Amino acid sequence: MSTRTLQQLVSFGAIGVASNAALYVLYLALTALGVGPKTAMTAVFILGVCCTFALNRRWTFRHDGALGRSAVRYAGAYLLAYAINVAALALLVDGAGLPHQPVMLGLIVVTAVLIFAAQKLWVFPVKSPAPAQSSR
Repeated sequence: MSTRTLQQLVSFGAIGVASNAALYVLYLALTALGVGPKTAMTAVFILGVCCTFALNRRWTFRHDGALGRSAVRYAGAYLLAYAINVAALALLVDGAGLPHQPVMLGLIVVTAVLIFAAQKLWVFPVKSPAPAQSSR
């Protein structure tokens, strides 16, 4: 693993741990108030996406590319992650009858790995240097 990737992973992890801890507490509070697990997950997911875009763009990946393009890709990556979360909750909580709290906690970890890879490789990619021109 390169030094750059390690630094990005540490930054992404710091942002992720802080935001996901707060969002998980909010998720638990919402479900304790009677909000269904999928509805609560949807609310905290949207909030998390909105709050972490700027942090990851500037601090983690130091991306200076087109804002619109990266925002659309960021939303796309999170839309896929959201679909995975909803499907997993439906399968494991609704279908298998597992308690939603540990399922959601596990999904946070799985989603983090997928989202880091998507952001590094697709959402905020490093620009390749232009090929050198020969002086013939």
